[in-house]
Amino acid sequence: MNANTDFRMPARRFTATAAATVLAAGPMVLAGEGSAHASADHGRASAVVLRTGLDVSLLNKTVNVPLAVSLNEVRAPRSAERTALTARLDGVDGGQPFSVLRADVASAKATVSASGAEASTNLTHARIHVPGLPLLSLIEVGQVTSKATCEAGRKPAASATLLGGVTVLGKKVTLTVGGPTEVKVPGVGEVRIDFSKTRTTSRTAAASALELHVSVNPLKLNVADVEGTLTLGSVTCESPSAAPASAPASVSAPDIKPQGAPAKSGLAETGGTSTTPFVVGAAVVLLAAGGAAVALGRRHRS
Repeated sequence: MNANTDFRMPARRFTATAAATVLAAGPMVLAGEGSAHASADHGRASAVVLRTGLDVSLLNKTVNVPLAVSLNEVRAPRSAERTALTARLDGVDGGQPFSVLRADVASAKATVSASGAEASTNLTHARIHVPGLPLLSLIEVGQVTSKATCEAGRKPAASATLLGGVTVLGKKVTLTVGGPTEVKVPGVGEVRIDFSKTRTTSRTAAASALELHVSVNPLKLNVADVEGTLTLGSVTCESPSAAPASAPASVSAPDIKPQGAPAKSGLAETGGTSTTPFVVGAAVVLLAAGGAAVALGRRHRS
């Protein structure tokens, strides 16, 4: 092996190593850019067994007592479940505790997760009372349930079911989904009931098992005049928001236009790819390394 060969071999090794380094660096740069991710929220859900908005007037409207009760109201993101049998309101019925709701089961549940949100209620063997009617239930139901489901990537859904009989102001009634059911009892009052009211959007769902519009004044004695609304089994949910897709990596190609030819737009039209800059860089390194090898050889010969 002569001296010229000894100098040319290291130069060739340097040239090959430099080219491999440039070509290997290209994919690393591509992978390192445009990898930002955003996390999505887990949605929302709420449920309440009974909500009242009643205005109770006593003794010819000389005393007004708002009856605003939310029984077993739960909200997510925290999952929660409660079960209660009675709700009481003090100071309405002659200063004595007054039971608004009696039930065997009165539960509400709301849960959320990355896959969706859900809310549900269950009311079994329930009896609701209002002031002025201590012995007569405003409404009695066997079982009523409601549910709202908002799964990620699916259309939200809401529903309400009613099992067993329904009695309003002592009268058995049949409820329909298509419209309100009106019950009038002379000398007692009037109740209008909407059954299974649901609504959905692209991300939300809501349902009310029963909505009652109440007007009660027993025998028009003005001892207890009750006006307002009651809602049984109210649920809502909202789907998790979708996380935005990862931004695609982009490497801009050199703006090189052929002389005397129309300008081309896009890498697909010019034949270039996203690795073009690295190939050009490797060629430059090879050219520089070759020049260095030639210069070293000439210096040795001289």
